[in-house]
Amino acid sequence: MTPLLVALGAAVGAPLRYLIDRFVQTRHESGFPWGTCVVNVIGSFGLGLLLAAPLPHQVGALLGTGTLGALTTYSTFGYQTVQLARDGERTLALLNAVVSLAAGLGTAYCGAAVGGAL
Repeated sequence: MTPLLVALGAAVGAPLRYLIDRFVQTRHESGFPWGTCVVNVIGSFGLGLLLAAPLPHQVGALLGTGTLGALTTYSTFGYQTVQLARDGERTLALLNAVVSLAAGLGTAYCGAAVGGAL
């Protein structure tokens, strides 16, 4: 049953990632990967919330591993950071790494604080 829950969650998270990324990125002319940063921050908050909230294992599989796991994207973050550096945009590459990591960790902490308060 758990693999099915993960697959169902991923079926929602992956298209959601694409839609959010495109929505955000098309509104910025900068070379900074805002869309990827936004989906990772949203996912980090959600995972922090789920981790701290007393929820059944099945909910964690569906929402955490499935939906939020498919929503967030470390591989795209890594690829975009390397690509920015290769294209000579080293400042944007460093900014992407610092902002994404700091915002992701910070929102995961905030999500955990909210989840713990529930």
